[in-house]
Amino acid sequence: MFYEPKARFAVLDEIARLQGSITAVAACTKPVIAAIHGYCLGGGIDLITACDIRYASRDTIFSIRETKIAIVADVGTLQRLPAIIGKGHVAELAYTGEDIDAARAEAIHLVNRVYADADTTLAAARDLAERIAANSPLAVQGTKRVLEYCEGKSVEDGLKYVATWNAAFLNTDDLREAMAAFIEKRKPNYTGR
Repeated sequence: MFYEPKARFAVLDEIARLQGSITAVAACTKPVIAAIHGYCLGGGIDLITACDIRYASRDTIFSIRETKIAIVADVGTLQRLPAIIGKGHVAELAYTGEDIDAARAEAIHLVNRVYADADTTLAAARDLAERIAANSPLAVQGTKRVLEYCEGKSVEDGLKYVATWNAAFLNTDDLREAMAAFIEKRKPNYTGR
């Protein structure tokens, strides 16, 4: 089948739009938690690889199915997944298009934890979100930025970056509140300032 150049550009534009929607999840300044159950295939894998933390129910099936339908995964899986599970696991899953269960996904670090069912998975994800939200928003967002910066960089570069980050953001109301709460033996009330 032959496509006219105009049609090829339309496909290219659509792929870029889809990539942007997944990249928007990865670029979120706040931690993103995925609670996965049922089938997580193709675009679902793209989406969860853009998340910071992934929980799954025991019944979840994962697959990079694109090779089974004669295309190359093009919305982020091949770019993000190697940093999560390693090149060899990505190659095996992407080349074969085969399904894996939640236990295997946990073993290769695709998911952080596996829970009994969808309700338990969602409850665990919500609990995690609440525990994260109990911390200083500046510290959580700063930690996410530092983790992102450090990907693929040397330890020395990462240390310089975090030193610069803390030099810019250490003098905050949240830090003062954390210290006061510790001294007064109470929960801190963070404002994000």
